[in-house]
Amino acid sequence: MTSAVNWALLGLIIERESYAFELATRFRRIYSNVITLSSTSHIYTALGVLQARSLVEQVPGTGLGRQPKPQYRATTSGINSYGEWLVDHVSEDRRRQVVYALALSSLFGEPGLALEILARSEQAWLEQDGTTGAFALDRLPAGMDIELISRILDGENRLTVAAKRSWIQQVRQELEKLG
Repeated sequence: MTSAVNWALLGLIIERESYAFELATRFRRIYSNVITLSSTSHIYTALGVLQARSLVEQVPGTGLGRQPKPQYRATTSGINSYGEWLVDHVSEDRRRQVVYALALSSLFGEPGLALEILARSEQAWLEQDGTTGAFALDRLPAGMDIELISRILDGENRLTVAAKRSWIQQVRQELEKLG
């Protein structure tokens, strides 16, 4: 399963049993600036995928009556798969960085152009510095530890930007040797 919507939805269900419309509302509140949800019906499609993979199940006794609102909960398999997906992000992040470095290396025959691209990349990273506020932490649902989430995001952002800038500086020095 590769859909970020499906994984994010699974995380919301792990956090708290919910019905589809509530999940859509929570999803938009939490992920609106980082994952696009085409429509509320996307939640129903994702729930179908999660159920088909036995990652979530309907809570017994819900979904009855004139206007059924079935509640969903994560299965043990769903919780385990979610943990694996989070761990897999490490290798995915690393893969993206390798792809970037290899793509940049295609410009090493033109050191001046590569240096220009590096300068623009560095500027883009500088513009990301301190942008965790753009993720609308104030819109997170009650009950979430917004201060803790903010500290974690701020730390991740600060360290990532610093690491990228340090790497760019190293590549810049190597290219200047070529030029």
